[in-house]
Amino acid sequence: MLEEKKPSAFKNAITIFISVAIAAVFLWVALRGLDFDKIKNSLQKANYLWVVFAAVFGVSAYIFRAVRWNLLLEPMGYKISNSNSLWSLSFGYLMNLTIPRSGELARSTALYGVEKVPVDKSFGTIILERVVDLVCMMIFLGLTLIFKFEAIKSFYENSGFQPNPVFIVTVIAAGIIGIFLFFKFKERFRRFHIISKIIDFIDGIFEGLKSILKLKQKGKFILLTAGIWICYFFASYLVCFALPETSGFSPADGCFILVIGTLGMIIPASGGIGAFNLAMKFGFAALFISMGKDATEGGELGLAYSFITLPLQISIMLVMGLISIPMLAKERKI
Repeated sequence: MLEEKKPSAFKNAITIFISVAIAAVFLWVALRGLDFDKIKNSLQKANYLWVVFAAVFGVSAYIFRAVRWNLLLEPMGYKISNSNSLWSLSFGYLMNLTIPRSGELARSTALYGVEKVPVDKSFGTIILERVVDLVCMMIFLGLTLIFKFEAIKSFYENSGFQPNPVFIVTVIAAGIIGIFLFFKFKERFRRFHIISKIIDFIDGIFEGLKSILKLKQKGKFILLTAGIWICYFFASYLVCFALPETSGFSPADGCFILVIGTLGMIIPASGGIGAFNLAMKFGFAALFISMGKDATEGGELGLAYSFITLPLQISIMLVMGLISIPMLAKERKI
């Protein structure tokens, strides 16, 4: 048994090391060449009552997401408690702090332990959530392009984040071809036991993805989705009021910050550390350029903002995640 666990433990250790290394590199790039005294002064002058208000919206997003997850599972015949949904989700976010992108599978596994929902099916609904989140993200990006085009343009030009269109089209085409081949030839490979298990798992994922077509409460789903992203907006925007230098930021500036921050969190660094800080440095610098202000000052304020917002996000993940462990253990079904 011990010998079987070693490769998995070694793989996890390597994954954690790589994610920490990525975080360290991004953090070093974010911090180099800046005036730390100015950042320190901004943090000392901050009104942290606004951070408490932001935390309320951050936790509310968890609750809305947990209730919405219930709606996606319902068409497949699973009616779970909102509390088990919330604690499974919280446990998944906690796991993301250790091994990036491990939270989705951990969340499905935790839900199976308390509600016996098959992992493949719940995992499919989580993938569906990510698709819906991408659509919401694009809506916020569209609003930002309308109201903060110069800031977006400046961020694009100065951050080095310039994706290759050919690469993106190639990846999308390969994905479409892969899905087509899977459905066309999957039955031929079912005679192989291991491959059959893999096919069953993928089928379960697609069943989860199709659950949105069978939703009984589509209006409620849309309202909850809107609620989640409104909470995300206020959780990021309200922190601006904590810093005197950014307290005059408009809601359009808040949309821009949410979009840039989301891009920063996509990078597989531990807890978003480093990547989020760098995104905020570039994002605030771009905002200041669009306002006719000094980019360096904007970068320093962006880092000050990130040193408030990121610990807030991580604290919520830790608190909710640590509470979820005994709550899930109490409800676990053998």
